[in-house]
Amino acid sequence: MRFTSSPRGARLARRLVSHRLNGWGHPYASDVNETVSLIAAELTGNAVRHGNVPGRDFHMRLAVTTSVIRLEVTDTRAEKQPTAVCAAELDAEGGRGLFLVSQLATRWAVMPRPSGPGKTVWAELHV
Repeated sequence: MRFTSSPRGARLARRLVSHRLNGWGHPYASDVNETVSLIAAELTGNAVRHGNVPGRDFHMRLAVTTSVIRLEVTDTRAEKQPTAVCAAELDAEGGRGLFLVSQLATRWAVMPRPSGPGKTVWAELHV
């Protein structure tokens, strides 16, 4: 799905992930739903904060198999790639998002956007 590159768009995307997972048999209060929703919040928030190009939306794809949940978030800013992931300083105001994703997801990575400028950040959770 496509969402506006705004805090509201990121919030709607996270809520849609939680709603879809509930419909696919991972209830709202389950560890799986809460974990993937947190990953979605971080990736969509990053797309809005760091991948925003005025007038361009971000895209999100959620896929579920019997053993893997995969979330992909695509934005149109190719020059802003995620940097090395490390724990942020205790008093830092940011820098924890991808560290959280790296700790919660089974696998994650960044790849070029297949259909134009930009990038896709994806994360998988084995269930």
